[in-house]
Amino acid sequence: MFIKRYLHDILIAVEAIIANRLKSILTALGIIFGVAAVISMMAIGNGAEQEILEQIKLVGVNNIVITPSTYSLSDGGGGDGNGQPTAKKFSKGLTLLDVEAIKKIVPTVERISPVISFNYSALLNGISRPVVLEGIDNHYFDLFNMQLAEGSRFNATQAEKGLPVCVVGNNIKEQFFRQQDPIGKYIKCGQIWLKIIGVVERRDFTASASDELGISSSDNKIFIPVQTMLLRFKNRSLIRADEVLNANKNANGNGMVVIYGGPEQKEEPIDTDDNLNQLDKIVVQIKETEQLNNSATLIKRMLLRRHSDLYDFEVTIPELLLKQQQKTKKIFNIVLGVIAGISLVVGGIGIMNIMLASVLERIREIGVRQALGAKQKDIIAQFLSESTLISLTGGIIGIILGVVLSQIITAVFDIKTIVSAFSILIAFGVSVGVGIIFGYLPAKRAAANDPVVSLRS
Repeated sequence: MFIKRYLHDILIAVEAIIANRLKSILTALGIIFGVAAVISMMAIGNGAEQEILEQIKLVGVNNIVITPSTYSLSDGGGGDGNGQPTAKKFSKGLTLLDVEAIKKIVPTVERISPVISFNYSALLNGISRPVVLEGIDNHYFDLFNMQLAEGSRFNATQAEKGLPVCVVGNNIKEQFFRQQDPIGKYIKCGQIWLKIIGVVERRDFTASASDELGISSSDNKIFIPVQTMLLRFKNRSLIRADEVLNANKNANGNGMVVIYGGPEQKEEPIDTDDNLNQLDKIVVQIKETEQLNNSATLIKRMLLRRHSDLYDFEVTIPELLLKQQQKTKKIFNIVLGVIAGISLVVGGIGIMNIMLASVLERIREIGVRQALGAKQKDIIAQFLSESTLISLTGGIIGIILGVVLSQIITAVFDIKTIVSAFSILIAFGVSVGVGIIFGYLPAKRAAANDPVVSLRS
């Protein structure tokens, strides 16, 4: 009997909504856009957080990255760290000796790898592709959470003796070995034939990570032991004749340097690479996150002492930078959520205003129901059901619109969005709550009408 009674009130509310379709749709618009805004804003927030986590995987956990800074190796151009020139000093830049010193002196080091990078062309069967050739230590794969899809890493003999072996990225395999197993095959890089012993597993790569943190995808790289790079390709710590001539600016003005010493002088291109550091990067992994700042400070002081007090390097902690970004983005997402939530409240106020106006328009209907035996709770149930059904319907439409809007944001603006079940439940629950809260006052006012007065109006 109880259920049947209130079911009758709900049916009357449904009939009233259908009879006033246009007004009901306009009333629901605030809820629709509010719910859609909440879902899409939370989707942007979830996407940003996921992107940060992916970037942390790319830069590695607890890593410290040491890179050369822009300066002149043999003068005070490096400055004292505050932009002030220093007295004339000399530094060899980042070298393998720095790697050994960090291993020996810093007790919190878990792993360390030097990195040397050059742009080359890979050649096989008449196919040539530009690639990045990187000389690394075996620890490099662990530092950046890189897994091998096939084959193996460098063994001790290959690493120590600088043998011509390599591990290639997924794109290299796809471009040169589509229909065959690359393991054991050879590929020419520069003038050296390298034996492929492994293939790196493809990884999703975030472009913003490259811009902000200086990391890049491994898919288009060829990895070789660092000793192979120094012995067989290029060692920037060794001074060559053409570099001496270049440093002395002994050029004829057309981009060629004159080489003497033979029966006929000849011209060769000037090496435009002014980076004289033996290494392009040193990546250090620290045992515990809490030790990152102290370890970075110790490494910085040690390198300053080794580099004649020249700030010819930069020490960065990518994970902490990313976590700071994550904290900033969370605050930004909270602000966006609050703004979207305000639109829901505005939608609720709209429901209340329309329902209050509806009560004034339907005073005679309320009086008739009361005269036929409807109690105050029946009138409250009718008008409360009406406002709740409007907000409920608006919430469902808003959820669909929010999901679609999130997909549009991803497609058009290339912003990663993730719609979670939690955000849908929150938005849906709030929309129902708004209908109940803002519908109660009009329902209470409708029920408070005197039936005699209502029938006379």
